[in-house]
Amino acid sequence: MRIFGLTVTREKATPSLASVDSRGGWWGIIREAFAGAWQQNVEVRLDTVLTYSAVFRCVSLIASDIAKMRLRLVAVDQNGIWRETANPAFSPVLRKPNRFQNRIQFFTNWMESKLVHGNTYALKERDGRDVVVALYVLDPNRVTALVAPDGSVFYQLTRDDLAGVNDLDAAVPVPASEIIHDRWNTIYHPLVGTSPIYACGLAAVQGIRIQNNSAQFFGNGSNPGGILTAPGAISEETAKRLKEHWDRNYTGANVGKVAVLGDGLRYEPMAVKAADAQLLEQLKWTAETVCSVFGVPAYKVGVGQPPAYNNVEALDAQYYAQCLQIHIESIELALDEGLALPQPYGTEFDLDTLLRMDTATQVKTWSEGVRGGLVKPDEGRAKLGLPPTEGGNAVYLQQQNFSLAALAKRDAQDDPFSSPKADQRLPREGDVAAAEAANENIGQEAGKALVAIWKGLR
Repeated sequence: MRIFGLTVTREKATPSLASVDSRGGWWGIIREAFAGAWQQNVEVRLDTVLTYSAVFRCVSLIASDIAKMRLRLVAVDQNGIWRETANPAFSPVLRKPNRFQNRIQFFTNWMESKLVHGNTYALKERDGRDVVVALYVLDPNRVTALVAPDGSVFYQLTRDDLAGVNDLDAAVPVPASEIIHDRWNTIYHPLVGTSPIYACGLAAVQGIRIQNNSAQFFGNGSNPGGILTAPGAISEETAKRLKEHWDRNYTGANVGKVAVLGDGLRYEPMAVKAADAQLLEQLKWTAETVCSVFGVPAYKVGVGQPPAYNNVEALDAQYYAQCLQIHIESIELALDEGLALPQPYGTEFDLDTLLRMDTATQVKTWSEGVRGGLVKPDEGRAKLGLPPTEGGNAVYLQQQNFSLAALAKRDAQDDPFSSPKADQRLPREGDVAAAEAANENIGQEAGKALVAIWKGLR
């Protein structure tokens, strides 16, 4: 097999490796969209479900919101604070993951694979230093997780030209050290993720059917189907002829034309109208079900109205905590381990892009931080996109503020709120000498003043 232009020789496939889907001590699993779906031959096709607007929007929204955040290489400083840094061994692959995808395209692809299939497999490409220089998101349908009897994990790959796996018979097991495997909802097996579509697929199918039914309804001029009734018995041949005549002349593009019926024929609609079937309510319910499974607030995909209170920051923080945080931290941890980042390095998404406050709130927040001595003025200016200024690289605080140590020393007195009396203060030797010198100086100055006054009177 050839991977990244290198030929990997192998013997016959080792029979001791077992797929986690059915062997290796794990029972095979039949996944149903709902209880009894398999017996009823009800199939939820992934390519069909993805055409439902709520599913499509949930996947694209989560993927784009995570991909738009800049991924930073950070390191812990001497104060235990994570700060952005750069390293020639790790920074390039974070900026440009591979030759045909930029950072946004790569992480969008990463999250789409995870949300749709429950698994993301990223193949590593190393250079002569054994440093990872590229990452390729593989097609999850072409990867199979394998487990050896000793518990070692391997991944069997099939041909993927973009990822450099270009052998027609790519059946060689790749060790887990060469794959970054990010998985979600490992309900049935720790190496097999489950897509949220598994839980909301039936609701999505129902929504698609409602939309198809609505399209047919309006394609028929908003008129439901019906039956032609005759006052007496008619032959099957006559009934067939009347039906063909009716379909040809009064349905589809001919809806709305005047029909002339004789011999007591009468048309009676029989289909349930959209209003009677509560079509809009049912369609909204299916979309809300999809959103609840993905953890996305319904208003973000255009279902229902947003909350009445106007606090964008609080709404985004709720969306981050309930939906995005698990994916963000999972990617960060997977990259830390997959790139073998040594201490004190790590990866971190810049959440400021997601949890960005409005201008008025930003100015108020940073102004209070500077006024309270928490941040430097230049740090607040940098967050607002302003350059540093003279004297801005220092922490400022009001003069009348006292440290906790000073206040504790004051409170240690018997009565910290009483002022000491003059007769209770014992003068020190230095204070007495200073006072005598001051008095002597004052006396000399007073004598000179008196002499001057006497001379002036004469």
